[in-house]
Amino acid sequence: MSTGAPPIEVRDLTIGYGELVVQRDLSFRVRRGDVFIVMGASGCGKTTLLRNMVGLMQPMRGEVFYDGDPFWGSTAEERHRLTRRFGVMFQGGALWSSMTLAENVSLPLEEYTDLSAAAIREIASLKLALVGLGGFEDYYPSEISGGMQKRAGIARAMAMDPEILFLDEPSAGLDPISSRRLDELILELRDSLGATVVVVTHELPSIFAIGNDSIFLDEEAHTMIGSGDPRALRDECEQEKVRRFLRREA
Repeated sequence: MSTGAPPIEVRDLTIGYGELVVQRDLSFRVRRGDVFIVMGASGCGKTTLLRNMVGLMQPMRGEVFYDGDPFWGSTAEERHRLTRRFGVMFQGGALWSSMTLAENVSLPLEEYTDLSAAAIREIASLKLALVGLGGFEDYYPSEISGGMQKRAGIARAMAMDPEILFLDEPSAGLDPISSRRLDELILELRDSLGATVVVVTHELPSIFAIGNDSIFLDEEAHTMIGSGDPRALRDECEQEKVRRFLRREA
């Protein structure tokens, strides 16, 4: 671990599938304690970038550093150690439908720790309570609302007390009230846990409610064309396309 290095640094990253380049030459840093927004139109590569950052896909070129340690340039064992510091909520919550909420949250603990079943159950209940789902341990995903499923997905992402939370479209498909409550929850968790949060989203209310830094991925240029505080980008970005996106202008 390099003293003084940012918790996350992406350097000269090119990502894609086979020979298809989705985004190229991405370089940015995420400061400790940030809620960092990855934004852009649908299909621009936001989720693909997240998958490259958390180890699910290998980039075509470039590197991702965590506290100065290279991720893809490390051994498989070292990458496994680094991923233990992450918590990831995939689109829609990605809960196992055949498992209760407590069983879903318990999965990482069962796989990566030697804790007893009773201790795991206790931790799962605590994490669910943190996201406002105390008392719902034995419910199945089909028995709760979409917003509650998203919160359960966040509880599972927090199971291992991660230093970094990655959230993929956490408020997509939710009604405005549920979306606002989820935004408030993300800020509360950031403040109470001291976590750094990376959020993939194109939802304007969430971008402005929780984000203090961001990048904008352009689907036509296949690279980032804006970075910084979303409010500053809305008002001052040199790229008209970014301003239009953040003002929802045609």
